[in-house]
Amino acid sequence: MSAGISATPEDHDDLAYDVFAKACPSRGTLEHVTGRWGGLTLGALHEGSLRFNELRRRVDGVSEKMLSQTLHALERDGLVHREAQPTNPPRVDYELTPLGHQVAERLLALIVCVEGSMDDVLAARARYDETRGAL
Repeated sequence: MSAGISATPEDHDDLAYDVFAKACPSRGTLEHVTGRWGGLTLGALHEGSLRFNELRRRVDGVSEKMLSQTLHALERDGLVHREAQPTNPPRVDYELTPLGHQVAERLLALIVCVEGSMDDVLAARARYDETRGAL
């Protein structure tokens, strides 16, 4: 059963899945989407289809192993489509599914919010470090 994102806690009560419940499968998908590399991978693929190495260059800092694991998890969750071309050398393209586009759009809104708030975040960090000592 498919459920939409609820706007209020009351709306959440009507959903078939509950990410706050330990055994709910939605928790694993949320971890894949919001993990260190999942959100960045989805955001990069929102720009269009990319080959593995193009994606790796776009998501600066991700290792080949971590990107591969991330792509497998996102593909399994139905967010990413992997297309292998029968060419020599082999060509593999990754793109978002319709569900992947829905999720990526929401993540990109969060990314824009975070990037737009970085002056405030950095000021808050400086205040915190002043009063509690730098980490």
